[in-house]
Amino acid sequence: MQRKSFGNMQCPIARSLERVGEWWSILILRDAFHGLTRFDQFQKSLDIAPNMLTRRLNALVESGLLERRRYSERPPRDEYVLTDRGRDFRPVLWALIAWGNKHFAPEGKSVVIVDSGTGTEADPVLVDRSSGRLLAEPAFLPAPGPVADEATLKRHAFAARKRQQRSAEESGNGTAALTPTPRTKAKARRPEAAGRQQ
Repeated sequence: MQRKSFGNMQCPIARSLERVGEWWSILILRDAFHGLTRFDQFQKSLDIAPNMLTRRLNALVESGLLERRRYSERPPRDEYVLTDRGRDFRPVLWALIAWGNKHFAPEGKSVVIVDSGTGTEADPVLVDRSSGRLLAEPAFLPAPGPVADEATLKRHAFAARKRQQRSAEESGNGTAALTPTPRTKAKARRPEAAGRQQ
């Protein structure tokens, strides 16, 4: 049975999962950030079957996260190095380390992120590059972008209604004023895209 492809879905999470959603892929990238480049190095580190490793490395090369470079002609041997796109995955790995340490490390932390100058443990968080503010609700919310399709608009409209319901319940009055949501603002900015909807 063929696995469903996420590559053509509009959601950026789905498209990212198409490239790195298989768990070996993320572990290969982890090891690439540790400096591993050669097939036998990845195989020894991960204890992975050679055919599976070959498939995962090929997929990461096809997705543009790793680049194949020939380091030996006789016999022909390639190494795998991170591309700019692959290096941009580092914050995702660091976020996974922080999340894993918080929720799935009852025995304690085996890996932490530290300040390279002081050795002080860091607490990775996401911030908005332009304002420096912490990316957290309710100050920040996901919203449809300029080319959002109908399914994306509906999903975000549903989320906006749920947020308003929660807000009403928390305020105790049972109703919430209908305030402009990120969805309505995004939709208002994209009349040309709305004309292309089917």
